[in-house]
Amino acid sequence: MKTYSIGEVAKELNLSIYTLRYYDKEGLMPYVERTENGTRRFKESDISALHIIECLKSTGMPIKEIKHFIDWCAEGDATLQNRYDMFLERKASVEAKIKELQQTMEVIDHKCSYYKTALEAGTEEVHRNKKIEIIHP
Repeated sequence: MKTYSIGEVAKELNLSIYTLRYYDKEGLMPYVERTENGTRRFKESDISALHIIECLKSTGMPIKEIKHFIDWCAEGDATLQNRYDMFLERKASVEAKIKELQQTMEVIDHKCSYYKTALEAGTEEVHRNKKIEIIHP
């Protein structure tokens, strides 16, 4: 079975070695093997787990809660409901962020259109007689 060094994994996942060491220290990588001299050796399954950790982190989930997920995985099938519920919660959180970003994009699109029209006319005066439309996110 092929294993990878911490440097190889850091490069593959675009993470710092420090981040990987921190994750290990926080108990997020309980299955990472160590050589006799303490060097971490990562398997494909460890890299897959790190992808999930990064996914959860990108949703704003704190490391402490990610650790709960890792612990639930180690406990096996008895925690399937906990893990499912956690992902439903993460999904709702991401959907809310997407909605917020879509509203932000609407404002940005509006302003891009506004300034493009003003640039084409050479002045903002082109907008003076139009109804002012304010989009609130």
